[in-house]
Amino acid sequence: MTSIKSLNVLFTSVGRRVELLRAFKKAYADLGLTGNIVAVDIDPLAPALQEADCPYIVPRLSEPSYIPILAEICRREQVHLIFPLIDPDILVLARYRQELEATGARVVVVSQEAAITTADKWLTYQFFCKLGVPTPVSWLPEEARNANLRYPVFIKPRFGNAGKQAFKVCNDRELAFFLDYVPEPIVQEYLPGPEITNDVICDFEGNVLAVVSRQRIEVRWGEVAKGKTIYDSEIIHHCVAIARGLKAIGPITVQCMLRDGKPYFTEINARFGGGVPLGIAAGVHSPHWFLALAAGLPVEIPPLGSYKVGLYITRFDDSFFLTEEDYARIASCRL
Repeated sequence: MTSIKSLNVLFTSVGRRVELLRAFKKAYADLGLTGNIVAVDIDPLAPALQEADCPYIVPRLSEPSYIPILAEICRREQVHLIFPLIDPDILVLARYRQELEATGARVVVVSQEAAITTADKWLTYQFFCKLGVPTPVSWLPEEARNANLRYPVFIKPRFGNAGKQAFKVCNDRELAFFLDYVPEPIVQEYLPGPEITNDVICDFEGNVLAVVSRQRIEVRWGEVAKGKTIYDSEIIHHCVAIARGLKAIGPITVQCMLRDGKPYFTEINARFGGGVPLGIAAGVHSPHWFLALAAGLPVEIPPLGSYKVGLYITRFDDSFFLTEEDYARIASCRL
């Protein structure tokens, strides 16, 4: 592979992902690469736009103009890699991979089939069962109504994300209410936890490069606020099987819950997780690896499980301050 010295990366729906963009900037500097970070969002006040070299305001995913505009940004900025940062983006990027890659960019996202599986909690449950991966028993609404459930159980949207509208259910009366209240729900065995999030890093051919496990201690807005790295060989074994079964490329995030020390896998988010800065700090330098691989630079990947265990993260809010002129400048970054 011929090495290149300039590489441009685009992130969709950057929102609050300032730490991740800063990690990529550090990777650029450490590798001696030049290039721009291109970031898009629908909101001019998305904090991470302030960290981007080339910020753009784009239409919502549901707008027909979204993909043509994203493709034009890729052409204009000579983008090499595209990463989604929220769940709804994954299926859209996978579905329109051909149009986007016609610009010369590589869409670092799972296949459309895998994106459909990960977006649907029921299909994810069936996927885990087929792989033989331990997972909580799950029911669709009609099955749940007729099952002899052992309470408590857990209910959440089949197509939800960020932990929204997810509830612990303690009796038949609550179940009847939440089956009507939660949109397209799925019911699962209740697992006491703790919850473990696993950053699974694959290369562009689907080889698993690393798995780093993070115990969630405190969650805010669906994203980890406090946590620590742990190591569990059984978790890593199953994460590798999940990534291979999914034929994953790039970063995926695999969720599991512990019961009596045994992991039960619940969800897959086929993107960088919100807590990935902890994994990076622990030694899984995924931004460096992705940039180096894309640039054709040599990269040394440590053995699986080689990361600092017992490293904690505790987060706080920081602020950017924009004048009216600053806001107008960002808001005008449109095609």
